Amino acid sequence: MRNIVLIGMPGCGKSTVGVVLAKNLAMEFIDSDLVIQREMGMRLSELIDRYGDDGFREIENRVNSGIQAENSVIATGGSVVYGEEAMAHLKGIGTVVYLKLSYPQVEDRLGDLHARGVSVKPGQTLRDLYEERCPLYESWADIVVPCDGKRLREVVLYLTGKLTGEDA
Repeated sequence: MRNIVLIGMPGCGKSTVGVVLAKNLAMEFIDSDLVIQREMGMRLSELIDRYGDDGFREIENRVNSGIQAENSVIATGGSVVYGEEAMAHLKGIGTVVYLKLSYPQVEDRLGDLHARGVSVKPGQTLRDLYEERCPLYESWADIVVPCDGKRLREVVLYLTGKLTGEDA
């Protein structure tokens, strides 16, 4: 099976869904945020502090563009969709899945954006970020998974069915 690339807002469950989906499909799991942290030797929040929002996005774009994987589930950071090269590369090596969550659900799940390493511009609200990113997620997605009110198991079963062509 080709790679599966998970995109979506912070807090939508990309990493959690990714681990369980990889186990279900006997695939490897890659968390691109962890790849960035390992390559740069810093946490995401430290990278944003040091290089700013734009600098962080350049790093994210470069690292994601260089991911070489086969038969893997790749959970990306929420801001990966700002990197044209990264998204073109990821779409070229896999099926892009958007884990779609409504704004109230995202707001409910997220705590301190900075501590989570969420890339936001000065003065930008979570609502602004949500409205800016959702059209980008939609434009890159091969599959959209509505996640509101669904448990982890339900999301994984739904997605497994979509990817394997079996009704889950």
